Amino acid sequence: MEKLKSMVPDALKEVVGASSADDILSTSSSLLRFFLALPDFHLMTRDLVDPERCVCGKNKDAALDAKQKGNRCFSTADFSGALTFYSQALILAPFDARDKDKNLVSVLYVNRAVVLYKLGFKIECLRDCNRALQISPGYAKAWYWRGKINASSENYEDAMADLHVANLMETSLGGKRQIEGEMKILQVQFTRTSGSSTQHDENIFRISDEPHEGKVKSIVMPHKGRGMASTGEIPPSYLVHSEEPYAAVILKNCRDRYCHYCFNELPVDVVPCSSCAIPRYCSEHCQLKAGGGRTRNNLEEVGLHVEVPIEIENHIRKVASENGEENILEHFPEHRHECLDANWPAVLPHEVVLAGQVVVKSLVQRRDLVEIKALDLSYSYTELAVEVKLELCIYAIVLLVCLQHSLSLELPVNPYFLHQVIIIMCQIRLNSMAIIRMKSSDLNAPQNPHRKFSSSEGASASTIEQVSVGQAIYAVGSLFNHSCRPNIHAYFLARTLFIRTTELVEAGCSLELSYGPQVGQWNCQDRLKFLEEKYYFQCQCRSCSVVNLSDLVLSAFHCVHPHCSGIVLDTFDIKSETDKLKQSRHAGDIYSLEPYVQVEKLGDLYAGELDHSALEKSYSSLRASVGYCLKCGSRCDLQSSRLMVSKALGNIKRLRDEIARKELSSSLLSKALESLDQLRKMLHAYNKSIAEKALTYRVLKGNKFHVNMSKLHS
Repeated sequence: MEKLKSMVPDALKEVVGASSADDILSTSSSLLRFFLALPDFHLMTRDLVDPERCVCGKNKDAALDAKQKGNRCFSTADFSGALTFYSQALILAPFDARDKDKNLVSVLYVNRAVVLYKLGFKIECLRDCNRALQISPGYAKAWYWRGKINASSENYEDAMADLHVANLMETSLGGKRQIEGEMKILQVQFTRTSGSSTQHDENIFRISDEPHEGKVKSIVMPHKGRGMASTGEIPPSYLVHSEEPYAAVILKNCRDRYCHYCFNELPVDVVPCSSCAIPRYCSEHCQLKAGGGRTRNNLEEVGLHVEVPIEIENHIRKVASENGEENILEHFPEHRHECLDANWPAVLPHEVVLAGQVVVKSLVQRRDLVEIKALDLSYSYTELAVEVKLELCIYAIVLLVCLQHSLSLELPVNPYFLHQVIIIMCQIRLNSMAIIRMKSSDLNAPQNPHRKFSSSEGASASTIEQVSVGQAIYAVGSLFNHSCRPNIHAYFLARTLFIRTTELVEAGCSLELSYGPQVGQWNCQDRLKFLEEKYYFQCQCRSCSVVNLSDLVLSAFHCVHPHCSGIVLDTFDIKSETDKLKQSRHAGDIYSLEPYVQVEKLGDLYAGELDHSALEKSYSSLRASVGYCLKCGSRCDLQSSRLMVSKALGNIKRLRDEIARKELSSSLLSKALESLDQLRKMLHAYNKSIAEKALTYRVLKGNKFHVNMSKLHS
């Protein structure tokens, strides 16, 4: 991108930078003509679209090399290493490649199944055996290990049938003897009670209730444009909306850990795309929905050396058949249009790839190339910085050229189509939603994807954090506006968006969720800065336009009097709150202290002073009260307090660093605990830093380090 930007003449850069939304067509046309006439541009884009230059395709030699490494790990009982290499080989192996006289992919699935069996993953082992048999129904080793896993699960009827088929398929005398020996052992254990394998119910996590029809409608608001509002009273925790994404893409840094379709965490038996080496899926269902279809096997070519009973033949067909495709045919295959031996889906930023999905879906659904239909969403172009506008236009040109080469459709690269792509990319920048997963991490142990946790392990050693794993655009869900104190909450099950109310919503009220920062998490100035830089609006929600307790206490100091629970504000916080008061005075509002945190739960923070006259008196002189308690008026030496807080936070940070390195010393632990006590004395009880730093102590106490915690704390 930097090289392409450097090619643009300064005069053309100025034209693009000064352009408005009405000028997109003319300015982008000039940029398009410039690049299409530039030989270096065509050389650079060729690397993105030329199949012969693709580095994301399958590679038999690389797959065989990974397979050999897996074999060596298996021979030394390094089963975790073998699992990693066999999975890597599956990602790289061409679907029709042969390993001696067998299909390479089938061999790799069986090899991985054996490793999974050794590691204790029985269900995953069974799934890999089934995958091998769906490709090569006559593979004796796959039937043998399927029988072994069914027998270990006491599913004796299927186990006997599996071993029977394995014996029929096996051609070597030694192999037949081994299978017959297993069958004799199993016959002793066999009972008439039919075993049943545990099936995964895809509806188990589904929400039981449906969004109430007619409760939500689109409206236009003076300061926020289009949004969503309630048509009637909606109770708390009510499901008001659910929706599948119009288009979605996984973030590049999450490709190795999360499913490329549903965005759930990948299991140990990851399923690769059959045509390229980019996506990983959690199941065949997600693989097929994404468009990464598999080559069908030919059941008629299964070589049976002898006649078999009809029930055995039916068993073969049942196991080796592919099911569930009939429900996926009408689904838009997002990955199919990126899986054509091209580098651009792996190289371009995820927002650009997401725009490509929107463009292709629009063209495919309309079944012509007359126009690309942009989404019915707002967008911001005029307010963008010069460099951002230039980058956006260049990416749109590159994407259009890539789609022209990648699609079977003859997509024209002209100014009108480019104009539409730029608008789509602007809409994605402003309206796309991050698909979130909750991640639990042990602060003391290294991450191990194959680790099994025992019930005796305490939860106090873990932290829960939100992780963005994907980006998606929703036709309706993207219309909900922001509030720093939202009345609805958005969450995801797989890729489906669900929106619920967090409080009672009156009829006609705007339904607003948080775009990231919320009251109690960030202070007001940081929230305003983030929203303006990322979403180009000045937030005027009910928490950014009035004084509220959460913003006051978030970074406040403690009053110097130990028995006073008043707030001491620093200069930065004073400015933020006085700005709110100026806006309130200008708008004619009443000075209000909106209790986002229930006042009665804050003890006597403002006991006896919650009438408007007292608040007006307190806040009218906020500018002169830097470093003074807002309750009793006592002065705090902020300069000294800041230095002591900085030193205390440094001690706690060093403690956390030592915890991560497993080098905990009793002297640093003692010093960190003293620092935590100092923070409690200097900072207000509801200061955010108190809660964050106190977590360190709770983690230490829960993990029982080799230091006598109770003695040190006393």
